Amino acid sequence: MSPALDVRRPALAHAPLLADPVAAALQAWVHADGVGVAAIDPDLADTAAFVEAYGVASDASANCVVVGGRRDGVERIAACVVLATTRADVNGIVRRALDVRKASFLPMDRAVELTGMEYGGITPIGLPADWLLLVDEAVTLAGRVIVGSGLRRSKIEVPGADLARLPRATVVPGLGRPVG
Repeated sequence: MSPALDVRRPALAHAPLLADPVAAALQAWVHADGVGVAAIDPDLADTAAFVEAYGVASDASANCVVVGGRRDGVERIAACVVLATTRADVNGIVRRALDVRKASFLPMDRAVELTGMEYGGITPIGLPADWLLLVDEAVTLAGRVIVGSGLRRSKIEVPGADLARLPRATVVPGLGRPVG
């Protein structure tokens, strides 16, 4: 039997389940009342294990990945939010959005250091203010989606359309490419 996932708890009322930058961003975000949170087994935080263990549909689960590149010696970083049924088009759309020759996923330790979040729990809420935030249009149309909370031991649920209302968010059709 799958463990229960109860994301009806208001995220702001359960701040210990959120990474500090996420809790701080939610405090200032007008759409925070629509965000719920649930504790999960941290060993099941990775997407494939999570959707299987908790019975969440892959198209109702979103991933936030951090991508970077350099131009003229300056590092440029973007966070990309795509449905779990897809992968971010790093070498096409993301590379062009960053205006770099080559884009790649940030190394785990670097992503953790820069976000103040745990690897496997990085979320688009509470990211550094100077980063691009690219949200796949499919995420905005998916209804409520489950995404990281900044910690491996919990997940948040948020209307996908609200992710497009985050500071510096840009909705990008086709950002997520189907897996397979």
